[in-house]
Amino acid sequence: MLDQPIPSLKQLNVSRLQMGVQRILLLRPDTLNPSLPPDVQSLEVLAPDVIIPSQETTYWCHMYQLPPNMPKHHIVMYEAVITPGNEAIVHHIEVFECSPQMDTVPQYSGSCDSKMKPQKLDYCRHVLAAWALGAEPFYYPSDAGLPLGGDGSSRFLRLEVHYHNPLLISGRRDSSGIRLWYTPSLRRFDAGIMELGLVYTPVMAIPPHQRSFPLTGYCTAACTRTALPHGGIHIFASQLHTHLAGRTVRTVVVRGGKEVEVVQEDKHYSTHYQIIRILRKMVTVLPGDALVTKCTYNTEDRDKPTVGGFGIMEEMCVNYVHYYPRTQLELCKSHVDPGYLQKYFSLINRFHGGEGCSCSQKTVEEEFSTVSWDSFSEEVLNSLYTTSPISMHCNQSTAELFPGDWEKQKIPEVLEQFQHHPYRCALGRTAPWSTGATEVQPDHTG
Repeated sequence: MLDQPIPSLKQLNVSRLQMGVQRILLLRPDTLNPSLPPDVQSLEVLAPDVIIPSQETTYWCHMYQLPPNMPKHHIVMYEAVITPGNEAIVHHIEVFECSPQMDTVPQYSGSCDSKMKPQKLDYCRHVLAAWALGAEPFYYPSDAGLPLGGDGSSRFLRLEVHYHNPLLISGRRDSSGIRLWYTPSLRRFDAGIMELGLVYTPVMAIPPHQRSFPLTGYCTAACTRTALPHGGIHIFASQLHTHLAGRTVRTVVVRGGKEVEVVQEDKHYSTHYQIIRILRKMVTVLPGDALVTKCTYNTEDRDKPTVGGFGIMEEMCVNYVHYYPRTQLELCKSHVDPGYLQKYFSLINRFHGGEGCSCSQKTVEEEFSTVSWDSFSEEVLNSLYTTSPISMHCNQSTAELFPGDWEKQKIPEVLEQFQHHPYRCALGRTAPWSTGATEVQPDHTG
């Protein structure tokens, strides 16, 4: 229809168009993807013709082995491989490298939640690649690559595929996964991927019927001071992630109580468009800086509280940042201290005429489900999340905590927020909250 220019919009017959929605990021950097080196090779880490379970949420784990004694390479690009017809069911995919301290890892292909899953798989947490709905092939900058193989690495990889099957389709087979492009020609920097935000736990929850409820995850100064090199790290890309209720996501660097850089911000976030965004300018994070990731959620259409977790109707608040030089800091996330949450349940129960339970026999999900939700219980929960001590997960690539005391940590203090320069298209506009009169200029053109 649009192969030839048209003289006017009146000649455009929209009834012939196949209607739909296509999301696009207009304000992306004007840079081309680096070309792949001539000696590049590819490796596919795929699900082994899995029969997708007929349930809404499944996390499928599959173990993969690299060739023995594989020398060090650099991953320079990766992309998703989605089985045709399963585009609406495959929600996200990750490839993890296992801890190099393990000589062997049992072969396994099955549900990540199964009691039959070998415990050693819990130590396969070093992210090599992460893809989610809407993401495009990801290219590393020309001076960096993600290490694959060589000394200090493991030949065991764990593929994790999240299937979202709300129609409970049965008998559907899947061989989706990730295609890694790697080269033996090592680049200047070893890159890494770090996970920021909130721990996947039900202690972080959103009340029902909320237009915009905030949750915030922290990477504290104590963790970065412990784990980052003296010169810091440089973030060059970012991938934001929530589930269905997420509406905005923002990660900032806090230094000395002041927001000094915005790593990534999306005020119109969609879980169906989770592209990895190359930053216009690399963001430097120094030892002693804090990283604060805030998400807001809309639960106006929900009658029950939404807890944190892995299910599609549960919630997440995550930012996967790509950076160099690589460190052992794999995950820097937080959640509210559980003891303070129990105090919240007791307070709300007494306020609504109860006796103030000990809550020892109930799960957190059960406690949230029995809360009488009104403006008081909602505001107190928000206050709890913004003032109470937090538990920090300052995790190494081996899935072990860095040495330190990470419980009941103080929330990082933010005394001054980062001020954006206005976009050029916004300059000259009268602010909607302006109280001054608008002067109407006469038209001298006619």
